[in-house]
Amino acid sequence: MTRPTPLDPPARLLMGPGPISAYPRVLRAMSAPLVGQYDPFMTGAMGEVQELYREVWATRNEQTFVIDGTSRAGIAAALVSLIRPGDRGLVPVFGRFGHLLAEIAERALAEVHTIEVEWGQVVPVSMIEEAIVRVRPTLLALVQGDTSTTMNQPLDEIGALGEKHGVLFYCDATASLGGNDFEADRWGLDAATAGLQKCLGGPSGSSPITLSDRAVEVIRSRARVEAGIREAGDESAADFIRSNYFDLGMIIDYWGPRRLNHHTEATSMLYAARECAAVLLSEGRANVIARHRLAGDAMLAGVRGLGLTVFGDVAHKMNNVVAVEIPDGVPGDAARQAMLEDFGIEIGTSFGPLHGRVWRIGTMGYNARKDAVLTTLAALEQVLRRHIPVPAGGGVDAALDVYRVSA
Repeated sequence: MTRPTPLDPPARLLMGPGPISAYPRVLRAMSAPLVGQYDPFMTGAMGEVQELYREVWATRNEQTFVIDGTSRAGIAAALVSLIRPGDRGLVPVFGRFGHLLAEIAERALAEVHTIEVEWGQVVPVSMIEEAIVRVRPTLLALVQGDTSTTMNQPLDEIGALGEKHGVLFYCDATASLGGNDFEADRWGLDAATAGLQKCLGGPSGSSPITLSDRAVEVIRSRARVEAGIREAGDESAADFIRSNYFDLGMIIDYWGPRRLNHHTEATSMLYAARECAAVLLSEGRANVIARHRLAGDAMLAGVRGLGLTVFGDVAHKMNNVVAVEIPDGVPGDAARQAMLEDFGIEIGTSFGPLHGRVWRIGTMGYNARKDAVLTTLAALEQVLRRHIPVPAGGGVDAALDVYRVSA
């Protein structure tokens, strides 16, 4: 066997729906020295992460921290810990990731009810309220930005529905947090989770989470019930949380002042999560969202300038990703491969009914910037020219017009 050579990934400009190219500051932080999990520096860094993410989420929730694992780990932790077996869950579905929430809730032994709209649309608030009244769920679980369709579900009226009808409101903000408006307290969220690998500009592997006092009380009350079951010796009782690793009651105690051991914190990922939040807050939360909006508007104008059609209700499009319908005469997968091999640029396809029908082009995190947008549009024009006629310079010119107007 030959000796392995040093790891040497190719240079890529990641302009798909995520993961994206990380901020250099985040990558530098990940190479910092490791310390023990109870070292004063480490416990101090954990406290700082909590403070930073309260600002990122726009919340005063005490229980704000990160879950060690990808964004799906955060989703699983929230649903497994908030749902008891037999509870009713309501999941509005407008893309692939609504189906994911439903699947995870079913694995937590919830009685899951879904309502669906056509991909490319968002769910009307009236439809959600009608379902709440009909189903009477314990938990409403909703995606904010679903990258499979690029739609951004409005949340500002939904928290009031949860309060009115006594329903916990959980949101998966994996693809939207940091690049789109998000107001956890003002919108009445009880729980929300995200990931670093989209608008926050880091690597996958850490999932920020915030929990309202009401959500924490549900978690704590469940722990009290389970303690009583254990004392009674009924180890087979159905109410037990199905996961030790994702038990938010135990994780809260780990992040709390007593630092009760639950797992060994992923030190380098904690550094990354800290720097992701620090980059956002240093630039200014509103400024970062505006930068994502500008880059998204420029990319939208650019693909239209190339004569391409955009999928879905653009009025509800996420700031940070656009779905472009693959034109007739262009082999979608081969064109994506040419973007990667010839220009080192990655763009994405989609799932289910949109697989092979659209490309998804992201402008998020570190890549929500002018040069990345223009480079991607210039490369896409060259690839398209191999198959169909397109306006010369149409994409770059249209994007530049957006940037000129904003200057």
